[in-house]
Amino acid sequence: MGGGSNIVRFAAPLRTLHCHSMPLTEIQQRVRDDLASRGEAMLAELAEHVAIPTGKGFEPGLNQYREALVGRLAALTETIDRVPGAPRPAWIDVVPRPQTAQPPVTVVARHHVSDELPRLLLAGHIDTVHDPDGPFRTLTVAPDGRTALGPGAADMKGGIVLAMHALEALHRCGAAINWSFLLNSDEETGSFHSDPALEAEAKRHDFGLALEPALPGGALAIERMGSGQFKIEVLGRSAHVGRDFASGISAVTRLGEIIAEIGKWPRPEEGLIINVGPLKGGIVTNAVADYAACWGNVRFGNETLADELEEKLLALVTPGDALPRVVVHHRWNRPAKPLIEATQRLADRAAVVAKSLGQTLPFTKTGGVCDGNILQHAGLPTIDTLGVRGGGLHTTDEWIEVASLVERSQLLATLMLDLAQI
Repeated sequence: MGGGSNIVRFAAPLRTLHCHSMPLTEIQQRVRDDLASRGEAMLAELAEHVAIPTGKGFEPGLNQYREALVGRLAALTETIDRVPGAPRPAWIDVVPRPQTAQPPVTVVARHHVSDELPRLLLAGHIDTVHDPDGPFRTLTVAPDGRTALGPGAADMKGGIVLAMHALEALHRCGAAINWSFLLNSDEETGSFHSDPALEAEAKRHDFGLALEPALPGGALAIERMGSGQFKIEVLGRSAHVGRDFASGISAVTRLGEIIAEIGKWPRPEEGLIINVGPLKGGIVTNAVADYAACWGNVRFGNETLADELEEKLLALVTPGDALPRVVVHHRWNRPAKPLIEATQRLADRAAVVAKSLGQTLPFTKTGGVCDGNILQHAGLPTIDTLGVRGGGLHTTDEWIEVASLVERSQLLATLMLDLAQI
């Protein structure tokens, strides 16, 4: 679910802010120069991070990675909270997941220097989509050294690496910044466990900076669609096909009718998308199916469209116990992230900082969703593609542009210093 893997076709062209660069302050220059020498260290650390399998909810790898990061953050701040995870709706999973004793915690490291300074929230996720038992498990650097291939290298272990180096450079240079670093472990599956922690932290901070990988061309996402999940269950009556077909009520047939109806709903040019799959129904061919189900995903450009989708889905529900009976489960877990004035101002400041570093930072919007949706909906102006440049997200061709480790770390650290001056 993360990152910028799904740019919608109705999106506006990339836009670059027409601005003048501003001279870097003395401390910004020192932080920039400190990070310029850290490229080899970042790449070596990324290889170590990538080698820890954290996909598909693999608890041993997630625990190992989380504790490694906590140990490193402990050198920067004494305050590290572990926020208990909320339950995840069981109906969402097509294949039931093993029930763990407790949902995963969300870690929040906090560094506070003054009540008079703005509070900056960095957000990252340690989980990936990659199979911990699959063959794609290590970082491979191209012969020319310009790119590297690895599971989670872009989404978002590269972002975590550059953020850690940015925080450490700021610490070495004595920067006075209030910052928090939130690390959850279920972003790729919807942030259901960490949603309360994200909302709570949004209300405690002034600016949100999330580490999702950059969009193509290094672009910054300033608008995102919202997203949600649903499941439709149909209950019928089983009967032997040859002996008593007329007594049966096919759940599969009714589900097919519903899916055909849903197929008429999408209006992608207006920002309304609905997709169905996987499907489940029937056990054998010679018995009328008494149960069928489908799962689906929705995308919406604003809350009005979200409400429309909800109304249409709930209209499918049948009252009482009449057969075929239709039951709908749904949860719009990622609100739409429209462009608001406060986020525009934050993005503009990032573009000015980028130009001062000799970088460009075009803007665009995307149909992909991330934790930035949750943060902004909770009231925190958030830009959420400050991670590495790369591509092939969620595939075995996931790659990063190696130079972007240093460049985006410089951008993040310098932007944090800029925001701290308010």
